[in-house]
Amino acid sequence: MEFDLTSLEGRVKNRLPGLMDARRSYAVLVPLVEREGEYFLLYEVRARTLRRQPGEVCFPGGRMEAGETPETCALRETFEELGISPEQIRLLGRLDFIAHRANFLMQPVLGIVDGRALTPHLSPNPAEVEEYFLVPLSHLLETEPLEYTYELVPTPAEGFPYELIGIPRDYQWQHGQENVPVYPWQGRAIWGLTGRITRNFIQICKTPS
Repeated sequence: MEFDLTSLEGRVKNRLPGLMDARRSYAVLVPLVEREGEYFLLYEVRARTLRRQPGEVCFPGGRMEAGETPETCALRETFEELGISPEQIRLLGRLDFIAHRANFLMQPVLGIVDGRALTPHLSPNPAEVEEYFLVPLSHLLETEPLEYTYELVPTPAEGFPYELIGIPRDYQWQHGQENVPVYPWQGRAIWGLTGRITRNFIQICKTPS
């Protein structure tokens, strides 16, 4: 393959940087709901029949399809999971993204959901959602999450080429650490990526403008 600097320059100039080595990208809606002058965050409980993370608390969202923006993905997934149409959601902007160690990008989008959308006739998709619930924003603003950590220890695969690279077999790999915030709420636990996104949103709310 012949190197073409002009072609490379054009590709780099018009390219939007992404997460290096990312195999997939996801987007979620962080849904704010107003009721009687008070704001709430809306959460889902994943269906028990799902293969991955059954019964866990999450925000509506999923894997981004080709050509989608985080906004269009979040709106599409919210409609597919909860039956809330894009016309009932006013997007406010993106929160901080998560570059996950499993090589994927998670992009949260903040939106205001019309409180009239949450009627008794709202029927979440039972294949994906067991139920939904609301947590008062005031509670989250006043309550610090429980925080736990666990170590991430590198373990090179068998046959790793220590000699080729020129490092000893007892090489001191840099360890990592994962922080896990947990928000207990009425017998449920908001944790993991959903807990991190919640904490990030609350931190933004508390940041002086």
